[in-house]
Amino acid sequence: MSIEIKIPSIGESITEVTLTTWLKEDGEYVEEGDILCEVESDKATVELPAEESGVLKRTVEDGTELEIGAVIGSLEPGDAPAKPKAAEASSEAPAQSSPAASSGSGDKNFPSPAAKKIMAEKGLSAGDVTGTGKDGRITKADAMGANKAAPQASAGKEEKKAPAPIEAQVPAGGASREIRKEKMSRLRKTIASRLTEAKNSTAMLTTFNEIDMFWVMELRKKYKEQFKEKHEIGLGFMSFFTKACTIALREVAGVNAQLDGEEIVYHDFADVGIAVSTPKGLVVPVVRNAESLSLAQIEKEIRRLALKGRDGKLSLDDMSGGTFTITNGGVFGSMLSTPIINIPQSAILGMHNIVERPVALNGQVVIHPVMYTALSYDHRIVDGKESVTFLYRVKELIEDPARMLLDI
Repeated sequence: MSIEIKIPSIGESITEVTLTTWLKEDGEYVEEGDILCEVESDKATVELPAEESGVLKRTVEDGTELEIGAVIGSLEPGDAPAKPKAAEASSEAPAQSSPAASSGSGDKNFPSPAAKKIMAEKGLSAGDVTGTGKDGRITKADAMGANKAAPQASAGKEEKKAPAPIEAQVPAGGASREIRKEKMSRLRKTIASRLTEAKNSTAMLTTFNEIDMFWVMELRKKYKEQFKEKHEIGLGFMSFFTKACTIALREVAGVNAQLDGEEIVYHDFADVGIAVSTPKGLVVPVVRNAESLSLAQIEKEIRRLALKGRDGKLSLDDMSGGTFTITNGGVFGSMLSTPIINIPQSAILGMHNIVERPVALNGQVVIHPVMYTALSYDHRIVDGKESVTFLYRVKELIEDPARMLLDI
């Protein structure tokens, strides 16, 4: 008896998902536990395993938007294919194999449905594209980045080429005028929707300050080897900023609050979201109870979440319920920006790159590493005085990091 494959419930607020990629082919025999496909919600990508062994029958294509509970295929009863016997030795020359037989087994050089469509539009064959997917499978990205190899001219003859369509002709000088359209992923659509909502539904303002990074860099330089040897992780700036923010959040409670109807919800804990750029877009995993963690514990948790984000393994729990967010555009070279609040939170801290600048110190001009910081806040909850006080407190703690250790 066949078993229906359905989209499972993957979160309390998730009602729709997108089937992004089938990892097994229609008609392929799969073992129990094999990953059949990946589905993407507005927060995470989830793998769907086979509940039993059988032959896969697919009923929807890659890119289909589906409701929770929708049937996407079935597993039919069947036996695993027998392994091919080794060819007997023969003194005769082997017969020429057909292209299908010589292409290898499994998914080798076999395009996904999305890749197949792109290849057809470009006039590419499987031999024109190098597959980088599992077992050499040709992915959508492989097809998009591939170009048809130029044919070799026959000896003594010049092959006539049909004129390219007007829209595909290349201007003089070899400049390209091609365009490419891609359907927005569910994650990208959610990011766009939430950022637009944040801009339109909050009274957002931004305050700025500069932080002299000299002393925290000196402290880090002095102890980084001992820190790494003891805790088996590097000491970065994010842990210092996270710890500084948790202290400032305790002192300026409105920055750690959010609106709930006509009530303001204050938190006596700091669940700090750390914005992470992943191949699929920006995600914000949360470091829980950051106020109670040491610098080493914060570094380890940030690394754990960043690795999960890179591999597309973040769960809904990893990204829900933050009370405050930190984003670091400095890793990409940003000098200054106005980050958008991660609603329903009331504030977000933007870090930027560190540049050597002239600084007045004890009546003298010295060259120190300086970072510009920005705090965007919801003026419905946070007053200007509170926002400036918060950001200045972070500045004090980073410029004199011993304060964090002594809690003063």
